[in-house]
Amino acid sequence: MVLKPLQKLAAMILGRSLRKWWAALPDNRRQLMREWVRMRRWHLAVGAGVAMVIAALLLLTHLDESPVTGRTRLLVFSRENYMELAALTSDAYMEEFAELLLPVTDPRHKVVERVVQHLAQRNKDIPQVSDVTWSVHVVQSPNVNAFVLPAEQASLSHVVDLLSLILLTAIWALCPRDSLALLGQWAQDKLTQLMFSRPYSRKLEAEADKVGLQLAAKACADVRAGPVFWQQMEIKDQLTGEPAFPEWLSTHPSHRNRFTLLDSLIPEALELRESCICPALPDSDPRVVFSKSVQVLLETARDQGRGGPEGTSKPHLPYSPASLPSAMPAALLAQTASFPSSNVNQESKGPVPVVASETTVATAVPAPAEGDAPRCGVQIIS
Repeated sequence: MVLKPLQKLAAMILGRSLRKWWAALPDNRRQLMREWVRMRRWHLAVGAGVAMVIAALLLLTHLDESPVTGRTRLLVFSRENYMELAALTSDAYMEEFAELLLPVTDPRHKVVERVVQHLAQRNKDIPQVSDVTWSVHVVQSPNVNAFVLPAEQASLSHVVDLLSLILLTAIWALCPRDSLALLGQWAQDKLTQLMFSRPYSRKLEAEADKVGLQLAAKACADVRAGPVFWQQMEIKDQLTGEPAFPEWLSTHPSHRNRFTLLDSLIPEALELRESCICPALPDSDPRVVFSKSVQVLLETARDQGRGGPEGTSKPHLPYSPASLPSAMPAALLAQTASFPSSNVNQESKGPVPVVASETTVATAVPAPAEGDAPRCGVQIIS
């Protein structure tokens, strides 16, 4: 599985150049080179064998198994080197957003921090989650985004909805070079991205969606709200006129495909949630509520459109990132407010009050007792 992509990449980059170089050689020069290779074939064979052994040892000593999914991956850099690079990246982001960071006393920062702490507590059976201390930074920005740095820092825009269901990592962007002299290299780079980098990035994003849904289920969130988020994002892009690009040009799956994937995984996530002894979900399914709300708004918009230009207005979707710039979604808040404590009888546990306003939302999330372990384990969702 590793050699085949490398062979394709080497053939794509070197094949054309080598053919041109060989064709340009005089006949006598090519004959001399053939004789040189024939006379030293054993030396070359031994050298190739040693190189293959070194490459095999490198692969065997740097292969790692991804937690939860069990996917085998190649880690070239050590954790220490990677953390140094992550620290530099973190410092750069902190400098970039220095004037936009919300203070830790802000209710919006507090609610995000409580949700992150609860997610970490409910998933502490995963070493990659429990062995680190997470710090949260909330950015006052209209951009809908969330990313996690390897330096154990989670950075979120304050408009991010469904926090428990969004586990994203920063994806790099490569700007094309305009020099005509490097046009061939630019084309090769883009072809490599389209064939290898971007499909692999989309695969990692889909895997993150699956694992994020499981972690949210263990944290007793209403996982049915996960697909709704991507429906909201799709409609938001349509309302704001965002250009739609084919998925194969993107590092992320399309909103529609992410909605379809999460929606297909909801039954398994609900089973996992039930095994974690979570409180029962409300009868109203967020997916049905959102679908009906959109239908009502579309009908209202059509009715207003028939009334003439004065009666026309742009509909605002319920619980969309645009309409709730600083609020967590109601479906998630309802679940966050009723998280069970590990050392309290669940039957006698009542909902914790939720304080909400137009601009801020604060929830009281009970923290499990020290040393308590989650009652359930993460499964691999196929």
